[in-house]
Amino acid sequence: MFVGITNTPRDYAWGSRTAIAELLGRSASGGPEAELWLGAHPGWPSTVTSATPALAGQRLDEVIERDPSAFLGAGRTRLPFLMKVLAAEAPLSLQVHPDPEQAKAGFERENADGVPLDSDTRNYKDDSAKPELILALSATFEALAGFRHVSESRMLLAELITASSGEDRAAISRFADRLASGDPALAASTGSSQETIRDGYSEAGDTTPEHRGAGNPLEQTVEWLLRGGDEVERLVAAVVAAAPRLSKSSFAREWATVGELADAYPGDPGVVISLLLNRISLKQGQALALPAGALHAYLSGLGVEVMTASDNVLRGGLTPKHVDVEELLKIVVFEALPTPIVQPTSPEPGITVWRPTADDFVLAQVALGDAAAVHGYTLAGPESTSFALSGPAEVLVVTGGLSITGAKDAISLGRGDAALVTPDEGVLTFSGSGIAYVTTTP
Repeated sequence: MFVGITNTPRDYAWGSRTAIAELLGRSASGGPEAELWLGAHPGWPSTVTSATPALAGQRLDEVIERDPSAFLGAGRTRLPFLMKVLAAEAPLSLQVHPDPEQAKAGFERENADGVPLDSDTRNYKDDSAKPELILALSATFEALAGFRHVSESRMLLAELITASSGEDRAAISRFADRLASGDPALAASTGSSQETIRDGYSEAGDTTPEHRGAGNPLEQTVEWLLRGGDEVERLVAAVVAAAPRLSKSSFAREWATVGELADAYPGDPGVVISLLLNRISLKQGQALALPAGALHAYLSGLGVEVMTASDNVLRGGLTPKHVDVEELLKIVVFEALPTPIVQPTSPEPGITVWRPTADDFVLAQVALGDAAAVHGYTLAGPESTSFALSGPAEVLVVTGGLSITGAKDAISLGRGDAALVTPDEGVLTFSGSGIAYVTTTP
C-alpha cells in the first residue's frame, strides 16, 4: 500500500524563508520554514492525503496505531525512522542526542517528575535514541560535528595567541594550557581515571560536577566553558577579537565561523567550543552521519535528514531555547570523532544508498531520466530502476515526476509529493524522470 502524506514546515527561527518552498514547488509561508517532518512522531506527525477516502486528513501516527501490522509489518508498533527536509539560514543550537539507554532513562525520569511533554524545559520527548544522517542538497552544507583531535584545537589556539596581545593573549594562553592538562586541582583531588569515576556515579544515578571528567582534559574544558563565568566571558571576547586578524590563515573557515556565531549569539561559550569541533563543509550529494553522544551544530544549508523516530535534544548553547548543561554533559562522548562522512554505494543503476554505521535506517536517492536539477545538482539516470524494501519506507520526490509500482499497489508522485510505503510492496520499480529520496530500514 502507498499512503500519501504531507506536513507543514516547522517555523523555528533559524529556518530559511524560501529554501523548502523552492525545493518542493510550494508557496512560502512568509515566515521561517526550518524542517519539514515526514513521519509518525507524535510531536509533529504527517497527515494522510491519500490511500482510502476514510483515512484522508488523519494523523499518520494515529492511523498506524490502529493497525500497526498493516502499515509497518509484523513485529513493529512504531514507524522506526523520521525523514526531514532541513533548511538552515542561521546556526542551530549546540546539541547532542542520547543513546537508547540514556533516552529510556531520561524519558522515564521526566515522566516521573511530572514534566509535561510539551514543556519548554523538557529534554526527552520520547524514549528513543537519535542517531542521524544528513545529505546535502544545497551547493554546500556547513556543520560542526564531533570533537576534532585536541592537537588540532591547540594548533588553532596557537594561531589565536600569535594574533593577540595583552590580557587577550593571556586569556587564550590560559585556555590552551587548560585544554592540554585539564583542571590540575580536579585531577589531584580525585586520583582516579575518568572511566572509573563515570562508571561509579552512573551506577548511583548521578555524575557530580565535583568529579566529572577526571583525567579527561577535553571534558573538563568543555564543562568549564559551558558553566560560564567572568573568565569564560573574557576568553570569548578575546577569541572574537583575534579571529578577524586570521582571515588568510589555513583555518580561515574556522575563524569565519567564530565571527558568524558571535554575531548570532554574542558572548556564548559555544563560540569557543566551535574550535574544539570538526568544521565540515559538505558538498552537494555528500552525507554526514552523527552517532549518539556526538556534540554538533548545523550552521547553514539545505538537506534531507534521516534519524530514528525521536525528538530528544540536549542543548548546551547557541540558542534561545532551553539549555541543560548538566544533562548534556552526561550524554556527550568526549572523544575525537573522525570526520563522519558516509561513503555511498550504488546497488542498481540510478540508485545511490547511504548507510550509516548505526543499523537503524538507510537513505537512498533515485535519479531517473534527465532528472532536472536540484538546486543546480543535475543527475542523469536510466528510464527505470528497482529498489528492494526490507521494511516500511517513505518516498519524497524533489524534482520531476516518478511512477512507483510495488507488489500490490502503485502510485505517481510529482515534485513535493511524499508517501509511506508498506513493507508488503517488496521490490519497488521506479519509472519516469525525476529525483526522489527513499528512507527505509536496513
